[in-house]
Amino acid sequence: MSTAAGVQIHQSRGLPDFLQSVNLKYVKLGYHYLITHLLTLCLIPLMAVIIIEGSRLNPEDIYQLWLHLQYNLVSVITCSAFLVFGSTVYIMTRPRSVYLVDYSCYRPPSTLQVRFSQFMEHSRLTGDFDESSLEFQRKILVRSGLGEETYVPEAMHSLPPKPSMAAARDEAEQVMFGALENLFRNTGIKPKEIGILIVNCSLFNPTPSLSAMIVNKYKLRGNIRSFNLGGMGCSAGVIAIDLAKDLLQVHRNTYAVVVSTENITQNWYFGNKKSMLIPNCLFRVGGSAVLLSNKSKDRRRSKYKLVHSVRTHKGADEKAFRCVYQEQDDVGKTGVSLSKELMAIAGGALKTNITTLGPLVLPISEQLLFFATLVVKKLSNAKVKPYIPDFKLAFDHFCIHAGGRAVIDELEKNLQLLPVHVEASRMTLHRFGNTSSSSIWYELAYTEAKGRMRKGNRVWQIAFGSGFKCNSAVWVALRNVNPSPNGPWEDCIHKYPVETVS
Repeated sequence: MSTAAGVQIHQSRGLPDFLQSVNLKYVKLGYHYLITHLLTLCLIPLMAVIIIEGSRLNPEDIYQLWLHLQYNLVSVITCSAFLVFGSTVYIMTRPRSVYLVDYSCYRPPSTLQVRFSQFMEHSRLTGDFDESSLEFQRKILVRSGLGEETYVPEAMHSLPPKPSMAAARDEAEQVMFGALENLFRNTGIKPKEIGILIVNCSLFNPTPSLSAMIVNKYKLRGNIRSFNLGGMGCSAGVIAIDLAKDLLQVHRNTYAVVVSTENITQNWYFGNKKSMLIPNCLFRVGGSAVLLSNKSKDRRRSKYKLVHSVRTHKGADEKAFRCVYQEQDDVGKTGVSLSKELMAIAGGALKTNITTLGPLVLPISEQLLFFATLVVKKLSNAKVKPYIPDFKLAFDHFCIHAGGRAVIDELEKNLQLLPVHVEASRMTLHRFGNTSSSSIWYELAYTEAKGRMRKGNRVWQIAFGSGFKCNSAVWVALRNVNPSPNGPWEDCIHKYPVETVS
């Protein structure tokens, strides 16, 4: 008899291994339910006692109580005045709700699609890349998680490429105006109703600004509050939402439009520095337009309500500041360099962000477990493994910035997510590539197109960007959300999910 067989028989004769035989998931869910509803469970006996005592009162007791209140009229009036005053102050000072009425993601024409073979052939024919750089780009493409239907701007389809200012403006107009036209059509909002306009694009900031281009195109009103955010990387979309939220707290009965995009045309790298070649392989054309409102009447037709926005900036650290850095290489060619320490820096930023976000969204059961583990570790000085909160208890859907396969893999592992939780991110990366700050909206559109968004579901959008920043937005669905007309997945959702290269 082998040793393994002997051990197996010995275990079968002893007590059962409860850690293996009991499905701990249900034990954890039960604990979570008990702690979350602890206050309610404690109030039930108190209410029962009040009802029982109230049922024992006869008409005479009720009459005596009424007389007592009459003789203490001053006290009653004073208490009522304080109650009215307190209610008024609360209503006047409470944060205004911010509703997401609808959003639109730009879907480029099929003529801009680029297959891997076409990408490599064009790269070779430009004459700017040596054989080592071409082979490096080929390997990155294969491992990137991108599919064969992503889009590059028209200037990059030309031979030789034509990355001119005019071509970059054309790309910006096609993306921004395409997303806005669809948003206006789906919501019925007239451009002159917009009171706040925020545009974010990291690498292309012409004069007049991108926000001015939109004002000019749609003849927006003269007193519009417009903002143009530049150089803030792939997390700028959440920053723009946070800015819109703050502005909507000040300006009543207002619509805010947030446009998020990135411009590829003038930011393609034509050199041979490996760390600067990676963006060529990952970044693709895309953009989104989001309509927000603080009007209470818009709640009924809105898709989501903004619950939280949390921003983390690690720019005080020199390594974090330079890990995504636009610069010139040794021969004077401009590009964006990605540091080898990027993933470690992103992990640190994520840790800081979720430490702030956790107490706002996690159920009390998870917070108590985390706190208890921390106390035990501090008191015993033992090597107690830190408890990782289960964010699956706080969120139903995850929109992780589709920056690359490695980013999604790390978050799936570190947050202990299931494949279905990162499906929207992986499929967005596969179908559209890294569209920078707009990627989280393509992911939300994927979840809607799959019919998974139900009333009350919570969504966590999380994005990383140069600086280095990690930003989060939390939304709650106000109804069962169906995809809006002419969505980015409208003609291809039936093909997904697909297997991606590991």
